[in-house]
Amino acid sequence: MVLATPADRRKYHRIPTDQVISFSELDHMDQLAVSRNVSTGGISFEAVGCEINLGDVLRVTFNVGEHTVVAVGRVIWATDTDPITLEVGIEFHEIDPLGLHLLEQATLETEAEV
Repeated sequence: MVLATPADRRKYHRIPTDQVISFSELDHMDQLAVSRNVSTGGISFEAVGCEINLGDVLRVTFNVGEHTVVAVGRVIWATDTDPITLEVGIEFHEIDPLGLHLLEQATLETEAEV
């Protein structure tokens, strides 16, 4: 019997990344963070020195290739990694159509590499 790993059970294939991104609550100033992975369904990132709560709606801005993508999503998990660092998972609710297409293409490329 073959057991599925957590990555196998995921709804969306994750693309590892470590780029600087910006995020903010809607109508607030942007803050910087470092992304950990991104998919067509969402993004995870590490933020330092800020308070982010489950259910918060955030706008995130990141790059896929040369294209800057803007997406809006809800915080579905948040974990303290140390006293000042928080790892956050966002599920996208809105994403720019070209950005979504580029993420789909990047997903196909990374899956082909595996």
